[in-house]
Amino acid sequence: MHLLTQLIREDMKPALGVTEPGAIAFACAKAKSYTKGNLQKLEVAMNSGMYKNAFSCGIPHSSHVGNLYAAALGYLAGDAEKGLLSLEGVTQQDNLDAQALIDSGKVSAVMSSVTSDIFIQATVTTDQNVCQVTIRDTHTNICEIRLDGKVIFEKEWSAAQHQEQEAPIHQYTLAQLVEYAQTVPLEEIAFVKEAYQVNMELFQEGLSSTRTGFLHYLYEKNGNEIFSKDPLATAQLLCAGAIEARVIGLDKAAMSITGSGAHGIICTMPLYGVYKVEGLSEETLLRATVLSYLITMYIKEYSGRLSAFCGCAIAAGSGMACALTWMHKGDQAAIEGTLANMASSITGMICDGGNQGCTMKGVVATDAAFRSSELALHHTRIDWVHGINGKTPEETMRNMGRIASPGMTATEKTIVEIMEEKN
Repeated sequence: MHLLTQLIREDMKPALGVTEPGAIAFACAKAKSYTKGNLQKLEVAMNSGMYKNAFSCGIPHSSHVGNLYAAALGYLAGDAEKGLLSLEGVTQQDNLDAQALIDSGKVSAVMSSVTSDIFIQATVTTDQNVCQVTIRDTHTNICEIRLDGKVIFEKEWSAAQHQEQEAPIHQYTLAQLVEYAQTVPLEEIAFVKEAYQVNMELFQEGLSSTRTGFLHYLYEKNGNEIFSKDPLATAQLLCAGAIEARVIGLDKAAMSITGSGAHGIICTMPLYGVYKVEGLSEETLLRATVLSYLITMYIKEYSGRLSAFCGCAIAAGSGMACALTWMHKGDQAAIEGTLANMASSITGMICDGGNQGCTMKGVVATDAAFRSSELALHHTRIDWVHGINGKTPEETMRNMGRIASPGMTATEKTIVEIMEEKN
């Protein structure tokens, strides 16, 4: 199996609801599993991106939103064995119990640091035990478990060493990513089909819900059809509809990439719309999808998993745009031009957490991707001497990531301060 195939396989995971509440719930459920007795305190500390993304985010099987409820529901009803799907079995009684637990003052959630590196530390204190679970780097990567002050599980972790290590994907050039997408045996990437099955089920859940306003408006604008003759309108409907269903907490998973369901949706759903409207082959769709994933992963490894810019629009949008160009038989120059056009247009769009605004960002990203691709296919692109574009596409992707981290660290702090004023 090619290394790039392995990287996609390891990264592509189903996630119920927005990934951050799922990760918080998972950490709390894991900590609880080691304790006995009656709860005295449930404390969750997390980095700014984690805190921000879950701040006003919908939770599956619940009308509640936010960090405290994700933690409380994770403790009360979370199944740690299910990872990011840990809240799959939440009931109405669990919601009532979560409200009572929060009202009792036993649950707290705080931002511990302003950083794009994922960090969650869930501490469950009962009248018999104290268990602390620490997650770093990815949403379910437990690096330490402490029970009653003793380390019972540990992975080696060094923040400085982690930052110095080159991400495996960065050993490749954009041209090599394109070559892989064009030549990898089709059976090796057949597993990618699952992303479309999962994401379309999420979209259909949104279509049947009365809570999805953006989806129903875009559906009407698309002639009350899922697949019309307009590829852009269809792509925006599929993309925004699935994102909206996810951020309001409907009960279907999204197929995530780089730890984000919205990234996974933007990487795939617009491509699926084009595939259906234009009658392209399934092989074209699958090869375009792995290219979309890989470019997204390339940028995200520079920006960090959670940052102050909207990786859904910027990283996933750029991956999808380049894949769109490839689907329309664009050559290497056209793909590089598409990337440059995206870098010079929406880079810098802020991330203010996982919320309904993600839906609008999906609309904007899809529009920018289609226009960037069309321009590049007609030999119109931003030259490398302008703005943050690099002399090579690899430099451009690195520069896009640098805008987020370290570039927007102060912005992240301000975003969180604005959000906390709502309390």
